[in-house]
Amino acid sequence: MSPCDLLVLGDCNPDLVVSGGRIEPVFGQVEQLVDSATLVIGGSGAITACGASRLSVRAGLVSLVGDDQLGRFMLEAVAAAGVDVSGCAVDSERPTGITVVLSRGDDRAILTAAGTIAALSAEHVDRERIRHVRHLHISAYFLQTALQPGLHELLAAARDAGATTSLDPNWDPAERWDSGLAQLLPLIDYLLCNEQEAAALGGAEQLAASGSTVVVKRGPRGAVLLGGGQTLEAEAPSVEVLDATGAGDSFDAGFIAGLLAGRGLQKCLRLACVCGALSTRAAGGTAGQPTLDAADAQR
Repeated sequence: MSPCDLLVLGDCNPDLVVSGGRIEPVFGQVEQLVDSATLVIGGSGAITACGASRLSVRAGLVSLVGDDQLGRFMLEAVAAAGVDVSGCAVDSERPTGITVVLSRGDDRAILTAAGTIAALSAEHVDRERIRHVRHLHISAYFLQTALQPGLHELLAAARDAGATTSLDPNWDPAERWDSGLAQLLPLIDYLLCNEQEAAALGGAEQLAASGSTVVVKRGPRGAVLLGGGQTLEAEAPSVEVLDATGAGDSFDAGFIAGLLAGRGLQKCLRLACVCGALSTRAAGGTAGQPTLDAADAQR
């Protein structure tokens, strides 16, 4: 077990990014041609861990993949990005999840076959890893249905060990917008969500009243942070967007990297916006992720 500053608990599944041409499906056995289809690192947890590693953070990932070609592809690709995947488990009964992303530049449609995504549980998490990290991040909360019941204990253990914590809910496919999240908020230092998610969860102001610092991602309009009696805003740099897949996860990586480097919250927010924006310059969630020097060079 390699020492890590950041441990991410979450999804690790490939994205098949389809872009260019007429990407809106037409039923009736109509065949359409697109410009490209690329199999890349996907899963919010994997993308966040890779983004943090790119920013010189010692990052580890705990996830669950299937004993299949897609699972092997993911573990090899994420490890090649510098992430410790020794905490990932292999499920011999379920297939690795996969997401098909129909990308139109700054917008996309997402189709996911969950596979192992929802099967990660607290039993897969080595408590020694929790006790030796500086920050614990939970990705794609609403997809992690088997993990949800054990998160209170895991977050409490991280807090007791002196680690900071964060959680990105992502969209709730069931659109119930709870699943125990409200009870976890006092244990979450930073709740990272986009505008639509924040609104569905009751609004940023109400969420901040729980004790969490709430960071709301606003795409090309930057981000806003509410918590500790303060409101901060940061702009995103203007970039030519090729594919927005994983931009929010790269944002998370930038924010956490700033925290671990001891930057103030304003600088963390700015770094997050830069990392999210720069990640959109290439197809998929990780190909455009910047190094720390490249991110800091943005003005």
